[in-house]
Amino acid sequence: MSTDAASPLLAPGAELERLADGTEWSEGPVWVPGTRRVRWSDIPNDRILEWDAATDQVTTFRQPAEYTNGRALDREGRVIQCSHGRRAIERESADGPEIVVERWRGGRFNSPNDLAVASDGAIWFTDPPYGIHPSGREGHPGTSDYDACYVFRWDPVTGEALPVVTTMVHPNGIGFSPDGSRLYVSDTGFYADRPEAQQIRVFDVDGSTVVGDGEEFAKPPVGASDGFAIDREGRVWTSAGDGVYVYTPDGALLAHVPVAETVSNCTFGGDDGQDLFLTATTGLYRIRTTTTAA
Repeated sequence: MSTDAASPLLAPGAELERLADGTEWSEGPVWVPGTRRVRWSDIPNDRILEWDAATDQVTTFRQPAEYTNGRALDREGRVIQCSHGRRAIERESADGPEIVVERWRGGRFNSPNDLAVASDGAIWFTDPPYGIHPSGREGHPGTSDYDACYVFRWDPVTGEALPVVTTMVHPNGIGFSPDGSRLYVSDTGFYADRPEAQQIRVFDVDGSTVVGDGEEFAKPPVGASDGFAIDREGRVWTSAGDGVYVYTPDGALLAHVPVAETVSNCTFGGDDGQDLFLTATTGLYRIRTTTTAA
């Protein structure tokens, strides 16, 4: 799929727009309706940025920011995000970030990477090791307290987080099908010399429980899936090495939105929800679609 009117998933005449540049590695976009802004991170430079739809200007929301990554809105419309630096899930408030959860069985998480909010308000999040890498590029060098990388579910009633997926190498992007019955998780464990882990897996969900070990859903043909967005028809719009690939709910490759650099994540937003915002290596992009988020 090119960025012209040939695709029914894109608005007539839609073109990829570059909204911001100057970042080293852009990640974790979310549309904030109350301010009509996209908030995202430039992780290596330890800053949170915002693009304003009203002014088309980019401002720094916070720096330093403790290497935040994936974010979403909770059921009250508040921004929740993953903090590599604090090794925690946090919620933005008028006084700054507040810790939601930072420990499991007394130990720290590795470096929460991406999250999704379920219909019951539970926060499901991935926990690969990138924020504790010795390079310190995306966090603070450290060691894993539980010697693995899991997907966790934080329960808003008990305030505890428990592992729900323990069979992946480096779980990364995460999202639910529109009805909440399926959980998609990308694995970037090929960075740990495990090429078979370069895939999106899909799991059946029963309430607060994942059923079984899941199955392979898709592999982008170029690069790897990092973060992704799921639309109202259950299609998965995933980042990749050369743009965004779109898959049907059955895992068939449907379309490709080419981008000239590696895409890390994407999210739907805009006043009517039909803008797809992409974070790619050095900036923030937008393209107009004909669909909205799940």
